[in-house]
Amino acid sequence: MTATAISENVAQEDRLRADLYNFLGLLLAGPPDELLLAQTADLAGDESPLGVAINALAKIAKLSKPKTVEREFNKLFIGLGRGELLPYASYYLTGFLNEKPLATLRQDMNARGLNRAENVYEPEDNVASLMEMMGALIVGRFGTPAPLSDQKTFFNRHIATWAGHFYSDLEAAENSVFYASVGAVGRVFMEIETEGFRMSAG
Repeated sequence: MTATAISENVAQEDRLRADLYNFLGLLLAGPPDELLLAQTADLAGDESPLGVAINALAKIAKLSKPKTVEREFNKLFIGLGRGELLPYASYYLTGFLNEKPLATLRQDMNARGLNRAENVYEPEDNVASLMEMMGALIVGRFGTPAPLSDQKTFFNRHIATWAGHFYSDLEAAENSVFYASVGAVGRVFMEIETEGFRMSAG
């Protein structure tokens, strides 16, 4: 399916949701380069809690340099031996990596025809991958757009149980400066999605 065909079949509101999932996934997959930082600095939000969080992120992006953010990313997620945070569903839900939440996710990925990219070695239950998967489901990047009921099932099973906690931890992390604002955007967005799915009939 072409990008044009995708955009015609997906409501504007859903495209915006997918864009935000993909944006968070991009920022959490690796430190932003100069272009992504510049794009982040150009974001503008409204007076809603999400808009306020986006404005704060744009403001810190304007003041940030790629090298500084890269050092912050490494301290948070890589570190010597391990970073300050372990952004994996298995770890948040069981206290260990590569546990049942990862196995369950892999089953769901297989059922949807989703596979880990050849050049990716991280377990699939890391937050960046899950944000990207959710964005892909919404717009149908790997087929037809997922109906709201399927989005809700995937979100509740793999994201709602822990991602809000992760984003709160990211906001409060000792080494978070730029990423504290990323955490705020993620936390508020997860609250909105949780409430939206709770109210949906699907």
